Amino acid sequence: MAMNLSSGGGGRRRGRGGRRAPMAEINVTPLVDVMLVLLIIFMVTAPLLVTGVPVELPESRANALDQKDEPIEIAIDKNGVTFIDGTEVGQADLPERLEEIAAAQDANAPRQIMLRGDTAISYGQMMRVMGELNRAGLNSVSLVTTGSSGEN
Repeated sequence: MAMNLSSGGGGRRRGRGGRRAPMAEINVTPLVDVMLVLLIIFMVTAPLLVTGVPVELPESRANALDQKDEPIEIAIDKNGVTFIDGTEVGQADLPERLEEIAAAQDANAPRQIMLRGDTAISYGQMMRVMGELNRAGLNSVSLVTTGSSGEN
């Protein structure tokens, strides 16, 4: 750290009312310390923000969809259990829950339904959920897949 030593006057600068000269150095060490702490916090918490039902998705070469609103996610895990936005829903309760969702939607701008099914489930289980979606009037359904890395 540098000091401004002037000659005479007990270390005071003469002229301009005896004020001290402005310090020309900026100490960035506290800023760097705070930024590093924030970086560590974000690195630790970011993986915890991704939640959901573990589903092994099939692959597809289709492009991703553009979305305005947050979609409603329906997932069927490898045991055939259905989840709506991460909450388990029994087979008997599924039609009622889908009707509640359909009643709460805006008719002019329906929310997108993202349907995820594990590769281990049967075709019939996926069709049962799609049939209930159609019966409830939720026709804006997208099937979620992972990106394809292989070639035909």
